[in-house]
Amino acid sequence: MENKDALLIRVGQGYDVHRFEAGRKLWLGGIHIPFEKGLLGHSDADVLLHAIMDAMLGALALRDIGYHFPDTDPKYKDVDSKVLLKETNKLIREKGYQLGNIDATIVAERPKLNPHIPEMITCIAMILDADPSQISIKATTNERMGFVGNEEGMMAIASVLLVRS
Repeated sequence: MENKDALLIRVGQGYDVHRFEAGRKLWLGGIHIPFEKGLLGHSDADVLLHAIMDAMLGALALRDIGYHFPDTDPKYKDVDSKVLLKETNKLIREKGYQLGNIDATIVAERPKLNPHIPEMITCIAMILDADPSQISIKATTNERMGFVGNEEGMMAIASVLLVRS
């Protein structure tokens, strides 16, 4: 292969985890989900959007969201992760790529997430200027095992395909 930049497709994976915290709102997939606890983080702690951003950045070997949006920078304190996803998408487009598709899984015992998935897909599609059919979001439990199963937190895993524009 003569030029690594000539690749037509790039694949990335992302993972994120945050612990639950009373007194915070639960943001997931860019939407507010009514629940007794939210996720703790420097930003709004949206594990799904964070996993998607890491997958997008990873596909182009651009490091991770902590590198681009460090939790040591006060301007990212309580930032809306939708803003960060939009910035990540801008960076991807500047590199000559666009979204092919996303396949993501959220792992949580509670709250039940399936009723919220269509709204998450719509929100993410709007931010990424994509068709909703390019975005798959699934929700599952951890069968009451580990920190997720003990309802201490939530995690998300995402795979992303980027295509040359």
